Amino acid sequence: MAGMSTPSTDPHSTPAAHYRGDSRCLSNDSIGYLIKQVYLSLNRVIDKEMAPLELTAMQWRPLIMVALRRAETPAELARLIGVDTGAITRTLDRLESKGLLRRVRSSEDRRVIKLEMTEAGQATSERIPPLLASALNLHLRGFSNEEAAVLGGLLRRMIANGGELS
Repeated sequence: MAGMSTPSTDPHSTPAAHYRGDSRCLSNDSIGYLIKQVYLSLNRVIDKEMAPLELTAMQWRPLIMVALRRAETPAELARLIGVDTGAITRTLDRLESKGLLRRVRSSEDRRVIKLEMTEAGQATSERIPPLLASALNLHLRGFSNEEAAVLGGLLRRMIANGGELS
């Protein structure tokens, strides 16, 4: 974009000190605060979008992850969405009681529980992506395609920077 300098992507370059440990990093203008507010706003809008499916934020994410075959077991699912196994167990109980998925013992190892979609769960999961798109598009209203791509790239860079420490 015109007038913007391109920051160094050299991992060995000295990082700029955008925050100095004063009260500015605690302000409503800090990047962390703003990211958290966007996250909360997205979740509120997504919850409203999911209401016709009778799914909460804690329910649609696991359902779509199982539908996309990104997780086969409760433990994989808990790691993927960043919750503890107790929370995922309660969520799976709710999804199972709604008839959207089922837990079955693995035939290879009886200690392993596998997650399977039901027909109703598959049908419901197919309705989720358009609802997510609606919530995301609402938050990107007024952004050009280029601005949305730049934002995505900047957020991915922040994630990568944070990953260097873990």
